[in-house]
Order: sequence, then structure tokens, then C-alpha cells
Amino acid sequence: MKLPPLSLYVHVPWCIQKCPYCDFNSHALKGGLPEQEYISRLLDDLRADVEWAQGRELHSIFIGGGTPSLLSADAVARLLDGINASVPIAQRAEITLEANPGTFETERFSGFVSAGINRLSIGVQSFHSEHLERLGRIHNPDQAKAAAKHAQSLPLRSFNLDLMHGLPQQTVPQALADLEQALELEPPHLSWYQLTIEPNTAFASRPPQLPNDDRLAEIQERGHELLLSAGYEHYEVSAYAKPGHQSAHNRNYWTYGDYLGIGCGAHSKVTQPTTQQIQRCEKIKHPQGYLDLTRSLRYKQWTVPTDELVYEFFMNQLRLNEAIPKTRFSERTGLTIEHAESSIVTAMEQGLLISTPVEWQTTPLGRRYMNNILDQLI
Repeated sequence: MKLPPLSLYVHVPWCIQKCPYCDFNSHALKGGLPEQEYISRLLDDLRADVEWAQGRELHSIFIGGGTPSLLSADAVARLLDGINASVPIAQRAEITLEANPGTFETERFSGFVSAGINRLSIGVQSFHSEHLERLGRIHNPDQAKAAAKHAQSLPLRSFNLDLMHGLPQQTVPQALADLEQALELEPPHLSWYQLTIEPNTAFASRPPQLPNDDRLAEIQERGHELLLSAGYEHYEVSAYAKPGHQSAHNRNYWTYGDYLGIGCGAHSKVTQPTTQQIQRCEKIKHPQGYLDLTRSLRYKQWTVPTDELVYEFFMNQLRLNEAIPKTRFSERTGLTIEHAESSIVTAMEQGLLISTPVEWQTTPLGRRYMNNILDQLI
């Protein structure tokens, strides 16, 4: 079995404060950042997973959080050097770091580039002061613009802006104004996604007033046309990119590639070449437990059951707005194509998917009702 490409996700769990919509594994920073201890533990974590790399290079690295831009440039350099010593980083690897637009983090951008970062993902979310306040963000619109302009001036391969819509009390003109402001900053990649209320968040316990469905649909339709007219490709459910600037790291997830995950609560998914089984593992979630040198870093590990592989494969692949090669299904799951065809026959009968001898393709109806396809695979 040919092994898929390998990526690495690194989780940094701390933020200045917890945003009310956030359901990620993040924790408000209390006291100083245990930077050196955490970098050491991350590298211990990776060394324990080296066998899962199966001799492959890393074709992408994503340092997410939390707020990784709280780290110093020296810490990021130490991290990347340590990663490369355990699992070689490919020469043309995409190396992304998530960053906030506050002045403190923006001043570090140049140092991150010198440390080896070649792509920044900047969490702007909105350019409207009231909306930023409602979202619990600690930067202001001017800082957001300054961060994007600074990224534009750096010798980066690419950078991304994260922008949300469907915000509390947001009007259609306000949502489109946010998008137009983002486009003026000319990011090569734009993640544009709708705010959803997730369980176990402050917004879940005290729900804000969100735009109704008609307003959300208008924002989505008009924003989509605006992005296309500006030369962006809508290549993934909530991601738009200029030609040549799709996220290599995210594409590896959506094409069911392999990835190692290190850091608090990080997940790994790797293919075992001898058994063709998919192994997953999850790391200790809380920083205190993760930094405890007496504990194993693996919280749990399991083999993905065969009857779940079809669902996992399509759950990821259907996020991409492109045809799915049938050969990829067999290469990434170890199952026959017939196994997939028998599972998605209803979706094809309902006109949600089209099957040709070499690929599957979602129809416009299927892209609109993607969850209907997945519901049939559970």
C-alpha cells in the first residue's frame, strides 16, 4: 500500500483570553507562558511518534491554537529545528503559524519568518469594532489592517486571513463591508466562514442574536460572487484562494492524507503499511497534564473500524469542490471501490453525486446538501 503524504499539526493551547464562540482546546493564560518547558515537551511528543512517520518527510506543518503567536521567534526556531531533527521537513514544505493581529504579535512576524515560517494565518474575524467586541477579540480594526499589510510586506510564500460572517446583529452591508476590506488587503488565501454556536461555549450558555436564515443566505450568495469576481477560487467549503495559494496542509486533511499531531489534545491519523489499517491517537488535553513528565502523552489510541472508513473518507473529501479520484479511495483506505459505491448508491440516485468510471463528483444540489450525503454513511 502506497503511503499518503505526511503533515504535522502542533497545538499551542494558550490565549490572552477565551473568546465566547471558541470550542477549540484553548486556555486563558494565567501568569507567564511556560515556553521552554512546552517546546521541550512538544519535541518529546514527536520523538515518541517517530515510528508513525514510516520514514516520510513532512510536506506541511501547521502551528495552531490557541494563539501560537504568543511564542517568541526563538522558541519557534527551536521547535522547527527539533522537528527537523526527528522527522525531516521537506525542502518545499508549507509551514504555517496562526497569529493574532494585536500589536504585540504583529511585531514578531519578521522573527517568525526568520525562524522558518513561510505562511501566516491571521485571525482577523471582522473589521468592525462592535463586532470584534461582541466576539471577545482584543484587537481593533486598525491593528487587523496593519497586521495584514505587514504580512504582505514579508518574504512569505502566502498568508491567510480568517474572516467570519453571520455575526451577532450583523447586517448584510456590514458583512459585505468586512469582505470588501479584506479584499483590499489582497490576501492570497481567505477563510470566510459563518459563525456557528458550538456546545460548551459562552455563546451556547448565553446565545446572542444572530442574523436570520434569509439574511445569512443573502450574505453567503453576495459574498461568494464578490470573491469570485476578485479572482479567488472557491476550492473548499469555507476557503477561497488565488491560483497557486490553496492551503497544502488543509488539502492533506481533506484528501485523507496522514498527519501527526503534537501538543495538548492534538490528534494523529496514520496508515500502517503492513496491515493497511488506519491508526488514530489523541494526546492529553489539559496543559497541566501535558507538562507532567511522569505521564504518557498519549491519552488514547485506536484503529479505525472498517465500517467507519467510508464515512471518514467522504466526510473529508466532500469539503473540496473538486472531483474525487476513485483510485484515491482505495489508496487511502485500503478498501475496494465497490465498497464505496455500495455505500453512496442512494446519494447517486438522489442526484447528489455523479459517478464516472474514474471519479465521483458532487452536483450543485449535493454541494448544497452535503450533510445529506454523509447522513447516509453513518
